[in-house]
Amino acid sequence: MEFFKKIERKYGRYAIHNLMNYIVAMYVVGLFLQYTNPGFYVRWLCLDPAAILRGQIWRIVTFMVWPPFGSLLSNALMIYLYYSLGNTLERVWGAFRFNVYFFLGVLGHVAAALLLYLLFGTRVILTTTYLNMSLFLAFAATFPDLQFWIWFVIPIKAKWLALIESLFILYGLLLGSAATRVEIVFSLLNFILFFFMTRNYSRVNPREIKRKQEFKTQVKMRPQGRTHHRCAVCGRTELDGDDLEFRYCSKCEGNYEYCQDHLYTHKHVTK
Repeated sequence: MEFFKKIERKYGRYAIHNLMNYIVAMYVVGLFLQYTNPGFYVRWLCLDPAAILRGQIWRIVTFMVWPPFGSLLSNALMIYLYYSLGNTLERVWGAFRFNVYFFLGVLGHVAAALLLYLLFGTRVILTTTYLNMSLFLAFAATFPDLQFWIWFVIPIKAKWLALIESLFILYGLLLGSAATRVEIVFSLLNFILFFFMTRNYSRVNPREIKRKQEFKTQVKMRPQGRTHHRCAVCGRTELDGDDLEFRYCSKCEGNYEYCQDHLYTHKHVTK
């Protein structure tokens, strides 16, 4: 992470802010093509490795215009979902880190398509399926306890949805062909790197373990019912978990404190 921070200090000013606005605009173009001239995407815009090797390098970017689903309603809902996920991640991580994550996913798709073509002679037309999946996995890793409503009826936490997606990925890795494995690994390369780079290895550090034990001892010595922190949304306090973090929101009018799951997702309080 220190290496990444050095890169961010040096090149952070080049980050594209509000990146998801541009991605959504590309999806809108893709929707228009899908209903007016779907063949144009295949002929000129899709991630065709053979065409890229012939010099049509614009396909490295233009393949992203294809929307995630088929029907208009499904596309509208999912585009809004990915727009929200991406913007939230950008606010939490910062524009530079989100840019690196997203474009690393794009490069992973390109690398997968080229490797499959060069190694196996397989001409696979990759879409944004795994790219969008990597956005959700990153969001679930950042906000594991955030709740989604499936079909607006069934509440389920992000971590369980991510687990279901991970099972499908594991199924493809175990039972899929070599080409399928290459496609999955390289297409999700951004999340794989993110996962290992952001693991909190301090949890197994003896000093950190000792600090937590001392904290628990101090908490037990406090009078019952007294806490220092409380989330204004969910009501959780530091007594509900050692890993909970609390921050005050600078945009809310008044002293409103939030846990890490609601710091960037709550509605700002104004008088």
